[in-house]
Amino acid sequence: MNSYSDFAYIYDSLMHSDINYEKWADYIENLFDMYDINPKLVCDLACGTGNITIPLARRGYDMTGVDISEDMLNIAREKAQGTDILFLNQSIERLDLYGTMGAFLCMIDGINYVIAPKLLEYAFKRMKTCFMDPDALFIFDISTRHKLENIIGGNTFVHSDKNIFYAWQNRYIKEKNLSDMMLTFFVRQGKSYKRFEERHLQRAYSETELRYMLKKAGFSKIDTYHELTFDAPRPDSERIVFVCR
Repeated sequence: MNSYSDFAYIYDSLMHSDINYEKWADYIENLFDMYDINPKLVCDLACGTGNITIPLARRGYDMTGVDISEDMLNIAREKAQGTDILFLNQSIERLDLYGTMGAFLCMIDGINYVIAPKLLEYAFKRMKTCFMDPDALFIFDISTRHKLENIIGGNTFVHSDKNIFYAWQNRYIKEKNLSDMMLTFFVRQGKSYKRFEERHLQRAYSETELRYMLKKAGFSKIDTYHELTFDAPRPDSERIVFVCR
């Protein structure tokens, strides 16, 4: 579950068509300016294949990328050649760094994948008390409950091109606030196709729920924004950005 093993090797070809990572890097830098910080050391949690870690490293930040998937990190290391990025194979809940950071990031659903609220609260507290500089920021986003319940919901999505076919079947478990996703892939390898499956669970956290956890963890200032803007979240926001200090 949530292994990102075989999926890791086709992740970029699928995600780059949906997400403008340079635009997200611009947005993060704008948040740094807005909150008047210039962090030297930045940790990117659930960094995946480095799509945000690497652009920020090339802009001069001393980056550490953390991810639970060794396959994702192997790809990130290949892509990051020419940069000095430390990649660590760790989960968000068991973070163990060598010192403190000027900023933490966790972008594109990383928080949704921590499905146990008590573990997420523990991760927030450990990060805040052990690994953040006094004025450091924690910036993360979530796929909203509206998105997971109503947009993804119980729908099936299909993608097909000459190299990749996948069917993405979804089930929303309302009583547990969980989105259960089953992805079946057929990936071209020469004249044949390799079939594999991945199951992913995401928890639909509410803004209120996360604010409560963050305050218990020691964050005193918590701001939220509609995706890639500085506007307040809307009822139909599919992604919300949190900026915490």
